[in-house]
Amino acid sequence: MTFQQIKYLAEVARCGSINKAAENLFVSQSSISSALKELEEEMHIKMFIRSNQGVEMTAEGRQFLSYSNSLLERKAYIESMYASNRIEPDARLSISTQRYPFAVDAFVRLINETEYSRLNFTIRETSMDNVIEDVYTSVSDVGVLFTSDLTEKVIRRVLDMRKIEFHLIKKIQPCVYVRKGHPLALKKSVKAKDLRDYMFMTFEHNQGSPVDFSEEFIFIREQPPSRTITVNDRATAVNIVCHTDAVTTGSGLILEAFMDHRITSVPLEDVGDKMRLGWIKLKNRTLSQESLLFIEKLKESIETAIACTETIRQNHLSKGI
Repeated sequence: MTFQQIKYLAEVARCGSINKAAENLFVSQSSISSALKELEEEMHIKMFIRSNQGVEMTAEGRQFLSYSNSLLERKAYIESMYASNRIEPDARLSISTQRYPFAVDAFVRLINETEYSRLNFTIRETSMDNVIEDVYTSVSDVGVLFTSDLTEKVIRRVLDMRKIEFHLIKKIQPCVYVRKGHPLALKKSVKAKDLRDYMFMTFEHNQGSPVDFSEEFIFIREQPPSRTITVNDRATAVNIVCHTDAVTTGSGLILEAFMDHRITSVPLEDVGDKMRLGWIKLKNRTLSQESLLFIEKLKESIETAIACTETIRQNHLSKGI
């Protein structure tokens, strides 16, 4: 399979005609026909149904094109990235993080202190396994994630296999996120048994990934929740917590500018464990000035979030609403 074959396929599908596609691409009709025939034989599928009126894609052909179009888009992106006339940015930075508002806050702080006229900064909120993979494949310079007593053994083994080092920033008491009108919201702390009557919300992660890579703080491995809701982005998670009695676990850290004011967090007191928030990088990778500055901003943001969270909790408890 070649990019040229995929390009021919996409154009024929768009035009509904091999003749018209040949005109648009400035090649002969026979060249396109031969290329598509070779592609069909290689893939063992029939791409088109041909008639006097033109060509119509088969269901298999449409499915194949939907997958292969992403290859064309990625090829075009790579070519544009390394074009000879491209002006290099003064600074680059790529961050992968679990879905933490304080990581976004750190990224924003960094941007606001950056004076480069040309830069290329990227931040990606994703699952823990993807954070690790991004750092391992050098897609990202730095990753942000957490471990705990229950998960650390598995996660550390994976990091060691990939020659990735973990740097601890802060140990945090795990908490439960709830809406402010939730029956648990006015408690100074909750226990694991208090959560049994409520739906538990989790973030989606890749099939086959260990439960240790969950976004949520794991406190009972043997007795998983009987009712769960699965989401794949932070905005959806916030809306579900705000509009239902669903609960979820995590650091509990809240930043005024990055969290919905309808949400609060309650410490989870009987788990005998802490969340270890930290960052990761390849052991043999020398971090750039921008990466090191992001890490400093990350530490500042976590401390700000700790103070902000405590203030929000105290105000909420004092009002009793």
